[in-house]
Amino acid sequence: MPTSLLRANRAALRDEPQLAPPTEGERWQCLMHDQEKHGVDCCGYFLVFFSFLFVLITFPLSIWSCIKIVQEYERAVIFRLGRVRSGAKGPGLFWILPCTDDFCRIDLRTVSFAVPPQEVLTKDSVTIMVDAVVFYRVFDPIVTVVKVDDANRATQMLAQTTLRNMLGTKSLTEILVDREEMADQMGKMLFDATKAWGIRVERVEIKDVKLPASLQRAMAAEAEAAREARAKVVAAEGEMNASRALREAAVIMSDTPAALHLRYLQTLSHISAEQNSTIIFPIPVELLSVLSRN
Repeated sequence: MPTSLLRANRAALRDEPQLAPPTEGERWQCLMHDQEKHGVDCCGYFLVFFSFLFVLITFPLSIWSCIKIVQEYERAVIFRLGRVRSGAKGPGLFWILPCTDDFCRIDLRTVSFAVPPQEVLTKDSVTIMVDAVVFYRVFDPIVTVVKVDDANRATQMLAQTTLRNMLGTKSLTEILVDREEMADQMGKMLFDATKAWGIRVERVEIKDVKLPASLQRAMAAEAEAAREARAKVVAAEGEMNASRALREAAVIMSDTPAALHLRYLQTLSHISAEQNSTIIFPIPVELLSVLSRN
């Protein structure tokens, strides 16, 4: 093949758009389509026919085993000869063949469970105990029944491992301060992981973060020391302001001697109001200076 043709073919392959890989939902739809396309074989049709004939022969006694009821918040996933029938049934009445059909009842209401306290080693090498609460619900009953053995237990185990792995990358300060952000991040991680099971995680709440006793004492001592330091700073600022006020008052009184005498009189009236038996009369500074010269 000429070189020009090879180059043209390579260029055409590069320019050809690449198809994206199918998503999980598309693969599941293809699987359901294949099941509906193949259906049941001849033996299956034979069993279904005889089951239906048995219901007709034993009517009306068999009608009670054929009619089923699911509530408004429930859906029924029906299996016929081991194959899932298209679509979940409910709410209300539906019927099954007693010999060939089986069904699973799925609750669509929001369910909550508590994550047991998990021992977590933070990024700054502190061991803590953390527990949480997870709220979730089933949005695709068929996927939940077919793809997961026990959806509730699988979600609980995934929540435990996600809580440990996520908090292990955070420091103790981040966990204590940004608790709501940690819960939102954990909810997004669980949502992405469980949507392939037909489960939607709606909310995650971190309940409690327990610290070791030694660390609690250390943090309490640190907080007390910080409070004492702030109290000393406030007291020092108060003394500084008071000294400034006293200095200004001393300057004013030194400029006006009459103000000092008025202060003397005010002090005397205050002492006499307290009903003291002894009253000390202050001697003016000018009189002391005169007596000292004499």
